[in-house]
Amino acid sequence: MRINIDRLMSDIERYGTYGLDPKGGLTRPSFSEPDYQVRELFMKELKEMGLAVYVDPIANIWGRWSGEDTSKKSIVIGSHLDTVPNGGMFDGALGVLVAKEIMKTIIEHEVPLKHTLEIVSFTAEEPNDFNLSTMGSRTFTGKLTKEDLMTVTDSKGTKLKDAVEKAGGSLERLPIEKDDIAAFVELHIEQGKRLESAELPVGVVDRIVGIYRDKVTIIGESNHSGTTMMNDRFDALTAASEMILAVETILRNHGTDAVATIGKLDVFPNAANIIPGKVDMVLEIRSGTAAERIELKKMIYQKWDEVIDRRKVSINVVNILDQQECQFDEQIVQWIQESAKDLQIPYTTFSSMAGHDATHMADVAKTAMIFVKSINGKSHCPEEFSKKEDIEQAANVMLNAVLNIDQKLS
Repeated sequence: MRINIDRLMSDIERYGTYGLDPKGGLTRPSFSEPDYQVRELFMKELKEMGLAVYVDPIANIWGRWSGEDTSKKSIVIGSHLDTVPNGGMFDGALGVLVAKEIMKTIIEHEVPLKHTLEIVSFTAEEPNDFNLSTMGSRTFTGKLTKEDLMTVTDSKGTKLKDAVEKAGGSLERLPIEKDDIAAFVELHIEQGKRLESAELPVGVVDRIVGIYRDKVTIIGESNHSGTTMMNDRFDALTAASEMILAVETILRNHGTDAVATIGKLDVFPNAANIIPGKVDMVLEIRSGTAAERIELKKMIYQKWDEVIDRRKVSINVVNILDQQECQFDEQIVQWIQESAKDLQIPYTTFSSMAGHDATHMADVAKTAMIFVKSINGKSHCPEEFSKKEDIEQAANVMLNAVLNIDQKLS
């Protein structure tokens, strides 16, 4: 039994018309008009398949196909349909549409399942104007509460409460009952070049790395750019520049898959004729273990201390995120690996360097992920692309894995 790849590719192209951006990509953030439109399409198609469709309090969309033993907990597959601004058509949506194709294949072949099988499309996985990424999965797992969400607004003053209600949810109905899920498997594009470099179509993901972020303020002294001689300057921006380059040097020489980034920078007063007196920036470190992140943080700050002393500036540091790595379920990982071997599809096993809804689902169910090769490692851009043959192989691994999990999971 195999998925219908032509039908799946047609779905990908069709869903990729919702939120077309003049810049060439897709702009379909959660609670935008294109998002509401694609939600309606998705629910309509799930109902046409004969699934029991419902929207939970945070507006996650669920489609349910009952198994032979309704006392057993469900197996859930899916991802998200929202995008970043001017993103691609594969990030998130591929996982949802592969899940739909798997469900359709099982129904068409009249495969009896022991467990109930459910599809989910999570709300607001991507960053959005409400500043709450992985909103649907975090709320589903209880990490975001009614109290956290009821007063949230976007930049235009729209209440999250109202946006969720328009999508069919209701924050008043929180928290969500979640005791009936046994396993969750999410398929996603890799968003990197490891599979392409290894010339492999499929990755089995056994963990998601931890993420550490500090907001760092560098304080120098603003002064006139013309009358202040070079030796009399305490330039916060030049100090920040050295500090950023130090991060790059340390990580390039570290010899592991750990990464660190300064991806946000605000310069004050940000004028052409004023020496920068203050810089705000965010340091992010991602790695597979907390011990490695602590080690890297120590190395970075030791180097930064040298820059600060030499340039006679000061810094203030506030930690804003310390998300621990997520180890996926060994049994589910093994069954996915066995599925690839059964189909003679080459694969490798590695960690995800990006966060996903599966990070949070791992707290309530046996969880793992499957990655599809990304061409040139491109993602979050219009050039995001995965080949038809790679998608087909990954989708069939997932189909076989779902059937394995259904038979073997007690």
